[in-house]
Amino acid sequence: MKLQKVKTTERLAQIGAFAVVRVETVERGLEIANGLVKGGVPAMEISYTNANAGDVIAAVKAKYGDKVCVGAGTVMEAATARLAIMAGAEFVVSNMESEEVARVCNLYQVPYAPGCTTVTEAVKGLEMGAAYIKCFPISNTYGVQLVKLFKTPTPWMPLMASGGINLDNLAEWVRAGVDTCGMGSLLTKGSADEIAKNAAEVRRIIDETRAEMGE
Repeated sequence: MKLQKVKTTERLAQIGAFAVVRVETVERGLEIANGLVKGGVPAMEISYTNANAGDVIAAVKAKYGDKVCVGAGTVMEAATARLAIMAGAEFVVSNMESEEVARVCNLYQVPYAPGCTTVTEAVKGLEMGAAYIKCFPISNTYGVQLVKLFKTPTPWMPLMASGGINLDNLAEWVRAGVDTCGMGSLLTKGSADEIAKNAAEVRRIIDETRAEMGE
């Protein structure tokens, strides 16, 4: 039986995208989750820039269970990492790199994605056991070409891009070899039906592009 860390890492890669969520209420978080499930992109990162992040994570897991892969974002230190995991977070994402966060995530077998801006940081992240290297904030700055910059010297490096990804360039990111993409307003704004519509288009683009690539 596979370790939970491996299973979640593989699931995020299989889905290929996730919503980056910052909401004022639990109800809104559930509405976004509903749209993501309907649209076929059942994954979301709940950012700890909001104090209610743990409540949103717990509510999504309580209502949707394994139907949604829900993680915690902007996790910058060990205490928040453990609180997020106790609330039900299945993966942890940060805007920076922390050995303390990595240790907590490894202890509980939860995938960790540290935000990195250089190859040196990224390689250190892998040494710490990171499941993904989050290209942040440079995915928004360099665009698709950054995938080659990271993967040419280290082709085995699993990459998570977050920022600057939309329906017009998503296929380019997939072709370049990014493993999963964090998307903000596209998958979090509007009604559940509007989110579902956008999520369905994201799902179509990822599936068709991967099929063209023979994956």
